[in-house]
Amino acid sequence: MSSYHPLTLDEAMQLSQNVLDLFDANSKLTCQEIGDGNLNLVFHITDTNSRNSVIVKQALPYAKIVGESWPLSLDRARIEREVLQEEYRICPGSVPQVYYYDDELALTIMEDLSDHVIMRKGLIEGNHYPLFSKHIGEFMARTLFYTSDLAMDQSLKKEKVKKFVNPDQCKITEDLIFEEPYRISERNNYSPSIEDEAEALRTDSKLHLEIAILREKFLTEAQALLHGDLHTGSIFVTSESTKVIDPEFAYYGPMGFDIGAVLANLLLHYVSIPGWITDEAAASARAEELLLMVQNVWTEFEISFCDLWNQDVQDYMARTNGYQAFYITKLLQDSAGFAGSKMIRRIVGLAHVADIDTINNETIREQAERKALSIGKNLVKNHRRITSINDFMNLVTDASKGKVGQR
Repeated sequence: MSSYHPLTLDEAMQLSQNVLDLFDANSKLTCQEIGDGNLNLVFHITDTNSRNSVIVKQALPYAKIVGESWPLSLDRARIEREVLQEEYRICPGSVPQVYYYDDELALTIMEDLSDHVIMRKGLIEGNHYPLFSKHIGEFMARTLFYTSDLAMDQSLKKEKVKKFVNPDQCKITEDLIFEEPYRISERNNYSPSIEDEAEALRTDSKLHLEIAILREKFLTEAQALLHGDLHTGSIFVTSESTKVIDPEFAYYGPMGFDIGAVLANLLLHYVSIPGWITDEAAASARAEELLLMVQNVWTEFEISFCDLWNQDVQDYMARTNGYQAFYITKLLQDSAGFAGSKMIRRIVGLAHVADIDTINNETIREQAERKALSIGKNLVKNHRRITSINDFMNLVTDASKGKVGQR
């Protein structure tokens, strides 16, 4: 195989058998296309004799959710593969291992994680992940710290920034998160029942100011190598393991964007809980569990990040007394702002979350949507005033109870 073309099931099996030691001439392969995302083909290939299996992921030159009218660069497959390799080096066991790649075909063959479950699905099913906060906090701390100026030679880091320029994927983020929810756009998607909320987003000048500030950070701040789309649909979990997948939106940007994405998606599930648990006491307990998970994600990140800083910081001026505390506070503020902006876009923008969209009861679904928007707006409008994780959690709980407004 040479020139690019989307693979068929047979071609994906043949390629895997030809290039991987996992399979041999006696292997009896089966293949399913399991991609449920918007941008790629994903093949699950299994040897029915040995039970060895792999994932073959191939980028498409357009967004599946729209079609060929939305073209995308295939270089994102190279970026995704190199980021997975970098993350595997920095944080072994936290991402799938890459077995083979072909940049011309825009594909990567990687470890199969079928023994895990997509976290979004697991949360909807009511599962518990007691180690998740520690795992994801450490993952973000290590991948963000070791790809930043704090830990890298600054010249080498600038070379890395060039290597991971990702304009097509960044443009999607810039439009869908930081612009379209705040104006009339044909790609926006929301129920007519919350038209009043959508109109309020379009006319809230204070909110627009804070979104503009966050957008500028996303556009200009090359702080560390981001995953770029770190939500609960891009994380595989068990009760004892956490694996991050799909870094095709990766680029050098503000650290808080990744952290905020995790926090936002946990909060989106938090507001959806009444749609999944009817018993009031059980729903209340689950809500407390989710809020504690949100708080612990930040706490575990902060502890791990500061430990790495104290052990391995390379930048001489970063050792200045007080600078670490200043840096961490700014990270928390950024994380809060980006979390809020991501919550807003998941309610009125192009791509939603199943936690809310698949709630059958229309009234409960609308309540979850409004609650998500309330929390999102409160975080965005007040993110620059936050000085602690308690401030963050107070903004969430205040908005949940209808107590909103700039402090």
